[in-house]
Amino acid sequence: MITGGVLDAKKKGEPGELKMPPEYVRAACGEAHRLGLPVAAHVESPEGVRVALENGVDTIEHGAKPDEEILRLFRERGAAQVATLSAAVPYARFDRSVSKATEMEQYNGDVVLEGIIECAKACLAAGIPVGLGTDTGCPYITHYDMWREVRYFHTFCGVSNAFALHTATLGNAKIAGIDGLTGSLTPGKSADLIVTAGNPLEDLEALRHVSMVTMRGKLFRDPKVKKMPDCERELDKVSC
Repeated sequence: MITGGVLDAKKKGEPGELKMPPEYVRAACGEAHRLGLPVAAHVESPEGVRVALENGVDTIEHGAKPDEEILRLFRERGAAQVATLSAAVPYARFDRSVSKATEMEQYNGDVVLEGIIECAKACLAAGIPVGLGTDTGCPYITHYDMWREVRYFHTFCGVSNAFALHTATLGNAKIAGIDGLTGSLTPGKSADLIVTAGNPLEDLEALRHVSMVTMRGKLFRDPKVKKMPDCERELDKVSC
């Protein structure tokens, strides 16, 4: 948590206040890298992204509008952004009577959402890896709604359905350093896949209706997932 976020922001238009001094970031990254571990960090402001990249963070979770210096740091460090549009959408797009957000929190939620989008677009244009995540645990994010993140990426960032699917699978696996094990249907890799009735290349909402799952070669037919109807109803209202 290098920066704060929407809920702890003290000023309108200034979410993502820097919380962790650069020397703390450097020390944490140095120790993690000494142990052979990558570092992912919550960052929601341009200053936070710069501090994170300058001091060794490998993946920027969320992101913010980058300038040329930040894009240069991404390239030099071999870092990636993991877009988490799902985390920002409820605060930015829900009616405040539903989200219970203050006017300032909704405004700052929109700042964060636009920052994630602009960071993803700029990184893609510059050839910098972008992954997809949900920040599950935040309000209105379920453990079964990754399909929404894929669709948000398509809609808000202007990528094709095919590229959105690639990003969520092999792209994510590469960022996590496990693309030799999973992420694509390749001989020798783990059999990790889903089966849907519809074709997600035509409509990403097909991912919402999963009929089979194979995980590490084990088949699960007609998987039963406990749904949250009230949550889904509000998310379905978001135009995307």
